[in-house]
Amino acid sequence: MHTVRLGTSGLEISAAVLGMMSYGDPDRGSHSWVLGIDQARPIVQKAYDAGITTFDTSNNYAAGSSEEVTGALVRELGPRESVQIFTKVFAPTSAYRNGHGLSRIGIMRAIDESLGRLRTDYVDLYQIHRFDPNVPIEETMEALHDIVKAGKARYIGASSMWAWQFAELQHTAELHGWTKFASMQDQYNLLQREEEREMHPYCRATGVGVIPWAPLASGYVTRPWGADGSGRAELDRFGASLNQGSNKEIVDAVEHVAAARGVSMAQIALAWVAGKSAVSAPIVGATKPHHLDDAIAALDIRLTDDETRQLEAAYTPRTPTGF
Repeated sequence: MHTVRLGTSGLEISAAVLGMMSYGDPDRGSHSWVLGIDQARPIVQKAYDAGITTFDTSNNYAAGSSEEVTGALVRELGPRESVQIFTKVFAPTSAYRNGHGLSRIGIMRAIDESLGRLRTDYVDLYQIHRFDPNVPIEETMEALHDIVKAGKARYIGASSMWAWQFAELQHTAELHGWTKFASMQDQYNLLQREEEREMHPYCRATGVGVIPWAPLASGYVTRPWGADGSGRAELDRFGASLNQGSNKEIVDAVEHVAAARGVSMAQIALAWVAGKSAVSAPIVGATKPHHLDDAIAALDIRLTDDETRQLEAAYTPRTPTGF
């Protein structure tokens, strides 16, 4: 698998990022469908063997156990320098005061806890999971800058917010000479394209790399409309929001293009995301080996202008979701 730069930063990552939200302790947190470490191990190894060296998790996935599984498994893959570990901060991880959000004390506590669970001295990308309206922007950005200068994170990123909020964070960092965000992790797929209006043009103009989550729209674009899925999407509030009748024409178009090419719908939908100019690398989830096969194959597909028009024609404006 080829590598890409994260935006215009110096960070080199794999062209697909493995999302580690699917792995952890099913008895911890709110997602009973996560795979335990023994089930996750062959999938993570398969990803690494295929050239996926970048792994994205968060301090709140499976109540922190996703970071624990990530830390244990990446140590089995090879030297620390052979992988890139991404994690996040914002969501509550303890019952104590200042145990969530983007205050200085919350961020400083969270990074140390994450490094402990990940069993590493640093993360390659430390992302704020959401915008925190309750903390001054200056406090958040200076704390993140201090973490980079302390060597606990190589780069910082952000996830899922309004474009004006992201621009304000970046402006504040630039004004004070602090570290700016290298990435934006947002929801982007054929059923939710609102980021094309403001966020992605801003990211392209400022050299920020986009690493979309849910590029397969929680599975809705991987099977014919109305076909049974794993049921996971219905358990996820963001996934459930995509189950709208108005999306049938889009899914039908994916099915048509995939059939004409003789490939899976997942490959077409992911190829569409990966081919967008703002996107550095999509984040793919995998709970079965064939999920990885589709992701790897998708990166070699170059959609024609006509195929792209077919996939995009039925989209209508909708309320942004994911934050």
